[in-house]
Amino acid sequence: MTDQWALVALVLVSHSQQLAEGAAQVAAQMAPGVRILPAGGTDDGGLGTSFDRVEAAVREATAGGGSVVVLTDLGSAVLTAESVLEAADPATADRVRIADAPFVEGAVAAAVTAHGGADVDQVLASAQAAGRTFGPVGTTTAPDTAPEVVPGGATEPVVAPDGSVRATTVLRNPLGLHARPAALMVRMLAAFDAKVQVNGVNAASVLELMKLGAVKDDVLVVTAQGPQAAEAVRRLVADVEAGFGEV
Repeated sequence: MTDQWALVALVLVSHSQQLAEGAAQVAAQMAPGVRILPAGGTDDGGLGTSFDRVEAAVREATAGGGSVVVLTDLGSAVLTAESVLEAADPATADRVRIADAPFVEGAVAAAVTAHGGADVDQVLASAQAAGRTFGPVGTTTAPDTAPEVVPGGATEPVVAPDGSVRATTVLRNPLGLHARPAALMVRMLAAFDAKVQVNGVNAASVLELMKLGAVKDDVLVVTAQGPQAAEAVRRLVADVEAGFGEV
C-alpha cells in the first residue's frame, strides 16, 4: 500500500456489485483515506459471488504488506471469501480477517476505526461490534453523578468538582447510537483539543461508543477534559440534539 492509505483495508463481498459499491461509498465518506474495495456480483454481471473477483480484491488490498478485513452480505459470500484465503499463500492469509458483522454498519465502523490507525484486529472488533448496537430500550444508564436532564432538552455544560466539563442530553436517533452517528461523533471530536467521554467510555473510539448499545431516548452523559472541553461538549450535545441528521 502507498502512504496515502490507512494500514488496514476493507474488501466488501456482496452478491450484488451495486450493493458492494454503495456500501463502499458510504464507508468511504465516513473515513476518507481507507482503501475500500467492492467485490460484488459474478463475472457476467449477475447476482452471486466470484472467486476471481474476491481474490483480485484481496490481492490488491494486501499489496505492499497491508492487512485486510473482509465483510460479506450472505453465507455463500463467506464461503467464497474463505475459499480465497485457503488458496492464498500463508503470508497473505495471515493478514486477512473475515468479519461476522452487518454489511453496511460493519463497513462504516471498520472504516472509521481503520482511519484512526488501528491494527487489523481492532478494525475487525469494530466491525463485529456493529452487530451488537441494537438492543431493547433502556439498556444503558447514566452515572449516578449525572446532572438532571431538562425535560425535552439537554443541560448546559457545567464544571464538575474534578474540573471536567459535563452535560447531559437524550439520544434522538430512531436506531440508536449505531455506526454512522458514532463515526460522525468521532470525526467531529477530532477537531477539538479535549478528551471526551460519553457515559464513561472514550468518545474517540467508534468501538467503545457502539458497545454502549445506546438506543433512542437513552440519557447520554458527556464529560470532557482539556483546553477545549467546553466547546467540545457543546458541539457534541448540539449534534446529539440534532439527531446527527437522521431525525
